[in-house]
Amino acid sequence: MAGRGPARGEDGRPRCPWALSAPEYVDYHDTEWGRSLASDDQMFERMSLEGFQSGLSWLVILRKRPAFRRAFAEFSIPAVAAFDDRDVDRLLADAGIVRNRAKIEATIANARVVGDLPGGLLGFVQGFAPTARRRVPRTLDDVPAATPESSALAKGLRRNGVRFVGPTTAYALMQATGLVNDHLAGCAARSASGR
Repeated sequence: MAGRGPARGEDGRPRCPWALSAPEYVDYHDTEWGRSLASDDQMFERMSLEGFQSGLSWLVILRKRPAFRRAFAEFSIPAVAAFDDRDVDRLLADAGIVRNRAKIEATIANARVVGDLPGGLLGFVQGFAPTARRRVPRTLDDVPAATPESSALAKGLRRNGVRFVGPTTAYALMQATGLVNDHLAGCAARSASGR
């Protein structure tokens, strides 16, 4: 896929080429990726899932997302912040999610700190959106893995006690939540996602 521009899906619509390998990707690309969020809990879900994805395929996370939502109380920040050692044990036994102790414990710890972020988690993350006009990517090679803004976001989150977030994970979060528009030029979803 490296260097490739948009490709036509089975329905004839041009999409970013990464979105064509599985039906879950097509749906995620067309309806969620690059779209703004409306709540702190939605941002917490996306941030948590980006952390769980580290080292894995995003497709694994998409397929497990319903189980993640059940296991993590629909990513309600107050509910997850109240999780205790019994919940950690419960989560480690849940084959429906990624059973990684460090990531599970980080998600719970993150819930305990994101409620105190200035402006809430959603506002805090949105505060790092690039303000300068960016060149529209034409191919996957034009899409960066990290940016100065994602590095600043990761640093700001870590400074406030958030774990399992680096510049690359922060940039993926920015892409997924519409803070940057990395739908390629010619992708049918580009204009729908804004920015």
